[in-house]
Amino acid sequence: MKYRLAYWLAVWFGCGRVPKMPGTAGTIGAVPLYLLLARGGPLFVAAGAVVVTFVGVWAATQVVRATGLKDPQIVCIDEVAGVLITLAAAPYNWQGVLASVVLFRIFDQWKPWPARRAERLREGWGVVMDDVFAGLWGAALVLAARALGWL
Repeated sequence: MKYRLAYWLAVWFGCGRVPKMPGTAGTIGAVPLYLLLARGGPLFVAAGAVVVTFVGVWAATQVVRATGLKDPQIVCIDEVAGVLITLAAAPYNWQGVLASVVLFRIFDQWKPWPARRAERLREGWGVVMDDVFAGLWGAALVLAARALGWL
């Protein structure tokens, strides 16, 4: 029962089972949660990101142990945590959501410091923390775009 819960959270209710680009599917799959959390404001979104991060570390660890893989592609709760961090900095409109999703995906693929280094962490920590850092980079750019009046 515990593993089943961890599995469904880790694959973000099936998003990680998408045959092509499961990370992108997980990122997009986070948007409904964001829309729900955003009603409480940016701090509520940030708090949700923290909760998803810790739940994600637990769930990803269970899947890593069960599969024996360092970073199973089906795990996409890490993308949910990361994009929520970026979305916490975004204005609550379609432009903010779109910019956040795109920027997060760019940084998730690029893995600028310290994201690549975070991948070396053990089990679920390595799976999730690189996306947390990608989310922080995305949030920094979203905030810069807002300061410049672009968002």
